[in-house]
Amino acid sequence: MSSELMDALTVLEKEKGIGKEVIIEAIEAALISAYKRNFNQAQNVRVDINRVTGSIRVFARKEVVEEVEDPRLQISLDEAKGINPNYEIGDTVEIEVTPRDFGRIAAQTAKQVVTQRVREAERGVIYAEFIDREEDIMTGIVQRIDSKFIYVSLGKIEALLPVSEQMPNETYQPHDRIKVYITKVEKTTKGPQIFVSRTHPGLLKRLFEIEVPEIYDGTVEIKSVAREAGDRSKISVYSENPEVDPVGSCVGPKGQRVQTIVNELKGEKIDIVRWSKDPVEFVANALSPSKVLDVIVDEEEKATTVIVPDYQLSLAIGKRGQNARLAAKLTGWKIDIKSESDARAMGIYSPETSSKLFLEEQKEQDE
Repeated sequence: MSSELMDALTVLEKEKGIGKEVIIEAIEAALISAYKRNFNQAQNVRVDINRVTGSIRVFARKEVVEEVEDPRLQISLDEAKGINPNYEIGDTVEIEVTPRDFGRIAAQTAKQVVTQRVREAERGVIYAEFIDREEDIMTGIVQRIDSKFIYVSLGKIEALLPVSEQMPNETYQPHDRIKVYITKVEKTTKGPQIFVSRTHPGLLKRLFEIEVPEIYDGTVEIKSVAREAGDRSKISVYSENPEVDPVGSCVGPKGQRVQTIVNELKGEKIDIVRWSKDPVEFVANALSPSKVLDVIVDEEEKATTVIVPDYQLSLAIGKRGQNARLAAKLTGWKIDIKSESDARAMGIYSPETSSKLFLEEQKEQDE
């Protein structure tokens, strides 16, 4: 151990942000264990590292007593006064017991402690960086694949993409570049562990934020997302500015913006609908692309009955109920879809009593 160690610790403090004093105290604590282990000593000792020269000294700490019962921990008053006449019963005497070849053990121990602290600091930096990126999107490179995870390099660390978070319509190969959504960052004994997803609705939301400037600057707001990854998604959007078309902004010129996202998600179909605080209008929009004749709302049950033309029933429900299911997720309302003829037979629908909203819309469409 020498002044070179102190210089190295100073550099570490600047580069890694690890306090020099913190490392020295850790080395001193480690040296106490090393001393007891290597020299079979059980007494109470203190290790002192000179902050300038880096020299190390070991001191045995003994309590001053009238009658010594354990010489490893105690010293007689007469013997203590031989060292310093001012010692009294109950004082602690420090006697240097630095072994001759302790320097080699000290250097080894210091190296281990510094390496460990540097590793911990680097892990801490990575954790701090990625904990702020939870619920964010990053581009990574597929490194390797096993039965449980795809390991995706995010630069400083490998993230885990579980099988359950992989899109069913995708195949992955090493060196593929993929966009992933960070779902969770955990601090473990082996360092930070990052879990990512390709199926999370948040991925779709972040992709729209990247592709649509109006969403990024807050002019258009994404209100809700419903997704069945790899197959179909619905997203509701809204703008306070009446001059801004939120749906058109997301679609983009000639559909370029939404097409970029569809390509990233390997052909996943995306319905973009206008959000409304009126559940009648919102539920009708959410069932796009089907035409809706009326929406009957039950506020208490947070449920709706939707009437559609007979020829639109299968479109409204969707393949395996997908369209209705996604619309319910998007709006937060239960949706029961009925054909016009069934609704008429049940006495719950007639054009004369239909919501004014739909009569007006129908008129506009006819014109």
